[in-house]
Amino acid sequence: MKSALLTSGSDKDLKLIFELSKKIGLRSRLLTEKQIEELSLINAIKKGRTGSFVDTEKFLKSLKNDR
Repeated sequence: MKSALLTSGSDKDLKLIFELSKKIGLRSRLLTEKQIEELSLINAIKKGRTGSFVDTEKFLKSLKNDR
């Protein structure tokens, strides 16, 4: 399955594209800005998981050195 995310400043244009997608048999869904942010956060969490643990001391030292 492939997906596309379309954004528009015009509700009228977005509604037209949404109606067209239904007519040609594509499944489509309108997402709120909050839903898009949540999906982005989920994706970032999944990419960030490595299965290894971080050394707490090294991490805290690296934070202190950034100042």
